Amino acid sequence: MSKILFVVTGATAWTLQDGSRHPTGYWAEELLTPYRTITGAGHQVEFATPGGVRPVADEASLAPDVNDGVDVRPEIEAIEGLRAPRRLEDVRLADYDAVFYPGGHGPMEDLAVHEGSGRLLTEALDAQTPLGIVCHAPAAMLAAVREDGSPAFAGRRVTGFSNEEERQGGLADRARWLLEDRLRELGADVTVGEPWAPHVVVDGTLVTGQNPGSSGELADRLLELLATR
Repeated sequence: MSKILFVVTGATAWTLQDGSRHPTGYWAEELLTPYRTITGAGHQVEFATPGGVRPVADEASLAPDVNDGVDVRPEIEAIEGLRAPRRLEDVRLADYDAVFYPGGHGPMEDLAVHEGSGRLLTEALDAQTPLGIVCHAPAAMLAAVREDGSPAFAGRRVTGFSNEEERQGGLADRARWLLEDRLRELGADVTVGEPWAPHVVVDGTLVTGQNPGSSGELADRLLELLATR
C-alpha cells in the first residue's frame, strides 16, 4: 500500500481584477474522482491545506447536474481526512509515495503564492516522486522557484485550465490573470485540448490534467506511475 498526499486549497474566495471576491474552494469532482480511484486500489490518502484549515468545496461543483445527478455532499462529509487536514507547512515529501493537487479556483488564490507548496513541488520534481496536478491547481507551479530564482517547471510539458475554458466559464474578463498565460510565461511547454474534453499530459513522473473531466484519466496515470516505483 502506498500513501498519497492530497494538497487542497484552503481558499474560500478568488480575488478578481476589481477587488471583488468570487466564492470558490476546491472542485468536488477533481478531488472525489482521484480519491475514489486511489483508495479503491488499496492506497492511503492524507490531506494537507495551507495552515491546516478545513477545505471547502466550491458550491457550483456540488450541484447534482455536474455529478451525474448524485448529491456528493454526504460522500465528502464522510472523508475524515478532510475534516482535519495536516498543515501543508509541516508535511515532509519523504512520508509519501505520490502527491496530488485537485483544482477549483481556490489554488489561484492561495497555492499560487504559497512558498511551502512551491518547495514541496520542486522537491517532488527533483525526487521524481509521482505528481498529479489538475485543472486550476497548476497555479501552484507559479510558487515553485529554485534557489537561483528560476521556475522549477520551466521546460516541463504540462496542461491546465485553458483561457478558452475560462472565457466560456464567464470569468476570464474579470480575472487578474489567466492560468494558461502564466504557465507559458514561466517557461512551461503548455498544450491544451478542446474545451471541457479530457486532456492529460505525462512528462516523466509529472501528470497534469486540463479540466474536471481529466481527473479520472489523471488518477489512472498516477496509479501506473506508483506501480513502477
